[in-house]
Amino acid sequence: MALLEGSALLWLGLLGALLCYQLVLRTPTIRRNGVPLRKPPNTLPIVGNGILFLQPRQKLFSWFVKCERQFGPETFQISVPTLPPGVVINDPKNLEYVFKNEGIFSKGDFFKRLSWDLFGNGIINVDGELWKAQRKAGLAFLNASNLRVLTDVALPKYLGHAVEHLQAQAHSGGVVDLQNVFHEITSQLMGKMAYDMEMHADDEFTVAFDYASGATTERFQNPLWFITEPFTGFRFRRALNTIRTFGYRIVDSAVNVNTKSRGTQPKPDSNSDRLDEVSGSLIQSLLEVFGGDNRKMVSDAALNYLSAGRDTVAQALTWCMYLLMQHRFVAGKIRSEVRALLENIEDSLLGPADGYDRMVNSAVFTPALLPYTMATFYETLRLYPPIPFEIKQCEKATTLPNGTFLPEKSIVFWCTWAMNRSRIGWGEDADVFRPERWLTEDGKLITKSAAEFPVFNGGLRLCLGKRMAELLAVQVIATMVVLFDFMPHYEGERVSKSSLTLPMEGGLPCLVKPRASKSR
Repeated sequence: MALLEGSALLWLGLLGALLCYQLVLRTPTIRRNGVPLRKPPNTLPIVGNGILFLQPRQKLFSWFVKCERQFGPETFQISVPTLPPGVVINDPKNLEYVFKNEGIFSKGDFFKRLSWDLFGNGIINVDGELWKAQRKAGLAFLNASNLRVLTDVALPKYLGHAVEHLQAQAHSGGVVDLQNVFHEITSQLMGKMAYDMEMHADDEFTVAFDYASGATTERFQNPLWFITEPFTGFRFRRALNTIRTFGYRIVDSAVNVNTKSRGTQPKPDSNSDRLDEVSGSLIQSLLEVFGGDNRKMVSDAALNYLSAGRDTVAQALTWCMYLLMQHRFVAGKIRSEVRALLENIEDSLLGPADGYDRMVNSAVFTPALLPYTMATFYETLRLYPPIPFEIKQCEKATTLPNGTFLPEKSIVFWCTWAMNRSRIGWGEDADVFRPERWLTEDGKLITKSAAEFPVFNGGLRLCLGKRMAELLAVQVIATMVVLFDFMPHYEGERVSKSSLTLPMEGGLPCLVKPRASKSR
């Protein structure tokens, strides 16, 4: 009884605090051309939209879609107790204004305060000179020479390991989790090329980061996280400690390695030499920018890039295969496109003559040569964007192109999940998976502006890894579809679990069957 009384008193105290906040520090009304912005459905007295943000994210996605369908491109105001005043934008013109005015719209104190424990001073979480320095290091890592090693050597190698694993599982009749398979590819790839370390999808760091990402997301949904977390956050704190330890390990490993003098080394003789030559190039670039003595700074930067370069691509590939299992005719079109390409390339198929357990030389698969495959990837990104929400904060007062006046420190939200389902921008079939919407009549890939399709962010913060993601996706999708058939080993609809990105809850369990290769 005493426990119940204590709990009741706690919640009464919280309610009282909210009432005081609303009465004393009331959220100001945001106006467009002098007229107050409309508020969305389910806005309540005192708590505003706060209760909505406590819902599971799938319901929150649906709510944002409902709002987009109701308001269209109109900017509307949302209010959550303890948070600065905020608006939701759906109009690409307004989003383009945000992208072009980096000096006005920053990550801001609100985002940094909630995500600091996970991202620290990493590129995801900073503005200004720190952001510029880390972006410079990222650009050095993703140069044309390194991307050629990725497509010609590293990716075919680790993708080949995944193919061998799937073939073994096919013969044994075992169930495979494709999300884990794709995460293993990107973990090995980023581990070797960026940090010269062995990394895997199921290591202690990955499990800890996955949990910490979900816990950080809950901070954005729960306006009272700073009250509840001291009592419920033990596992979160333990995960953060694991993450920090791993980050320091990356830095210490790089510092202790005798850095290769790339300018004086002989030209590599083999693919293995080419991969070894560029391995660890990102962490070395970060050390050059910040110095080996700035251990925390380099660690934060390295972990941010690891998350951005590894998790989002693996998740996108998982959702792509999920959609292909539901739309077999799309998989068939990809298979036909890939086979037509392979028929014109010598030595593209490797393996035994019986047609089973063959490998493909995935390096021949490029976005330019496989436009339908790329259209499928982009349609997946449209329906399942790896970063479903974005937040910016106004560093100074400004006015959006539609006349909405934003006071200093106000918050700007956009829900990529909802924008990508807009019937205004994508047609009446916006909810339908249709890769053909990305192709012209003569089969060329259609490009969209960042404001129309904000999956890769935009402006100065346009995703550095966009090209890498495209190159990786086309090789993986083409290889999987031409070599295997996948059958669902789950029931119902797959949804995302709580995270800053879009991992599939429960993974993607499948049965796998190898396909016989057609003889030329």
